[in-house]
Amino acid sequence: MEPLNGEVRRPGPVTPAGPGPLPGTGPPHGPVSLLDPVTLAGRTAQSRVIFGPHETNLGSGRALSARHVAYYQRRAAGGAGVIVTEVASVHESDWPYERAPLAADCRDGWRQIASACRQHGALLLAGLGHTGLQGSSAFSQRELWGPSGFTDGVEIDAGPGALLRQFHSGLTSQRADRYGSDRLALTRAVLSAVRAEIGSERVLALRLSCDELAPWAGVTPEIAAGQAAELAPLLDLLTVVRGGPYTLGAYRPDGHTPPMFNLELARVIRAAISAAVAAEPAAPAVHVALQGSVVDAASAQAALDGGSADLVEMTRAQIADADLVAKLRGGHAERIRPCILCNQTCRVRDNRNPIVTCVGDPRSGHETQDPPVEPPEQGPPLAATTRREVLVVGGGPAGLEAARVAALRGHTVRLAERANVLGGTLRAAAIGPARERMALLAGWLEAECRRLGVRLDTGAEITAADLDAARASGTEIILATGSRPAARFDPGVTVDALSALTGAGLPDGPAVVHDPVGGPVGVAVAEWLAARGRQVAIVAPDQIIGTMLALTGDLADANVRLQRAGVTRELRSLLRAVSGETALLEDVWTGEQRRVDCAVLIDCGHRLPDEALYQQRPGTVRAGDCVAPRTVHEAILEGRRTALAIGPGTHQAAGQEPAGTSVLQ
Repeated sequence: MEPLNGEVRRPGPVTPAGPGPLPGTGPPHGPVSLLDPVTLAGRTAQSRVIFGPHETNLGSGRALSARHVAYYQRRAAGGAGVIVTEVASVHESDWPYERAPLAADCRDGWRQIASACRQHGALLLAGLGHTGLQGSSAFSQRELWGPSGFTDGVEIDAGPGALLRQFHSGLTSQRADRYGSDRLALTRAVLSAVRAEIGSERVLALRLSCDELAPWAGVTPEIAAGQAAELAPLLDLLTVVRGGPYTLGAYRPDGHTPPMFNLELARVIRAAISAAVAAEPAAPAVHVALQGSVVDAASAQAALDGGSADLVEMTRAQIADADLVAKLRGGHAERIRPCILCNQTCRVRDNRNPIVTCVGDPRSGHETQDPPVEPPEQGPPLAATTRREVLVVGGGPAGLEAARVAALRGHTVRLAERANVLGGTLRAAAIGPARERMALLAGWLEAECRRLGVRLDTGAEITAADLDAARASGTEIILATGSRPAARFDPGVTVDALSALTGAGLPDGPAVVHDPVGGPVGVAVAEWLAARGRQVAIVAPDQIIGTMLALTGDLADANVRLQRAGVTRELRSLLRAVSGETALLEDVWTGEQRRVDCAVLIDCGHRLPDEALYQQRPGTVRAGDCVAPRTVHEAILEGRRTALAIGPGTHQAAGQEPAGTSVLQ
């Protein structure tokens, strides 16, 4: 099998090359495109974009379900070249989360997914692994349940949470036997057994943690380079990842970690493998894949151009937009819905068992329940049965999504926003460290509305009389008027978080950030103020700041950032009053009170719905924060549902609100 466009050949064991520019790291046969096909073990994938393994909670028991089939098929139809399914445990003793797939129960699911994906040109690899001491208190070893008969291959997990990685690392392996003296022995045995089972005509891939970020005893890039070179003769594809037992959050972090963070690591690993090409020039190709917040197509292409990788894993980017590759292929890169790296709904390994989805595309993960919104890239539009005039009041995420979807259905849409800019809280919150990407989603929604011909009127105040006139003319109305601050403390010294971020003047002196919610807003405001040189204290009733950030993987890192920025963390504290340039705090457990300096209070508590217009015309269809302030996900979901509900016979008289216009009826 000849290597394609500079992919390194499968070598024998070599000594890893040293630092600096390394041979074989560039594509010698000309430029490689994300859209180019790639051949793995004699099988051709339609593109060099991977949809990687991740928790979904889509399972039925411990089996893959019809929801998995629809979820993966949608990405295959959107152009993904290689799809790796959610990692299935190879033994029943491994049960890392409630809906974790079990390999023995996944045969039918793998077969159905493979059939669904192949018709679109994607290769399907079954993810297999065991989490060992990081998954359960007891485990045993057993033969792998390999789906050799119906998938295109398998990927073995030796990533941050995997048993195989635990054997590789001095952090977790203290064995004195041959598995301690030769830390790759078990992995080699597993790979050899899988290769014997699946043969040479199916893909054998490995997800390898190449930096545990614990250099005192863990796997370092230098150690990993040698490991990768040694294991490469057994592989067709190696995906470079990072993280270990103390740094699991480094695997798929949120936006506080810059995108493409594994770029140099992948280059080093690929170079170490390519150093053996001269020794075995006839060896089969070993492809190296880059993983690590690869969310922008231009950056992904640059990684291929620079020779850091042969394929790129864009998992979260394809959760945000399943048609990413198809839009690139059609010349519409500007229409790709951006991933904002918030981890709020795509990181689902927690005890609530939420279904994987995306704040920007709530249909992700719900393909079997929710209807398509966008027409296929190469298909007719999803036109409305009856064209209607639609008035959307409010230009935040709910209003923009409602207007966008209504326009996609063929309706004539006007959106009126009282402010001079569109985007609402989504754009306003895109201030502060690592939150700039939020503005990308607001900008995308606005750009799509303009592309679809939505009339966007900013600085436009809509009154009840305007609603009456619109209704009389047969216009469908959607209210998405957002939220308003809640008056909890002295307004003379209190500023709402949103007002502060959008330019409200703040007096000089110490600032106290009140964060009773424990979400990202309080932390972001405190970091933003500290970066501007303010003396800042953040007050929370919990034993740690930002408790809800545990769900996005940013909890520990957020507290580290606050401490490094000099922010005082007032823990286990209730804010009782603000007066006389001080804030009165009370200990949650003891009731002991104390005062801290406070020239201005930034209130990051829950806001209230802005329902002034709704109360004048109750029953008008509404969506988003004007129903109840929540997150961007709920706002976009409700905006979409209200637009989809418009159709024949849906025109409402005043006082009538159709069922299903809000998830909080």
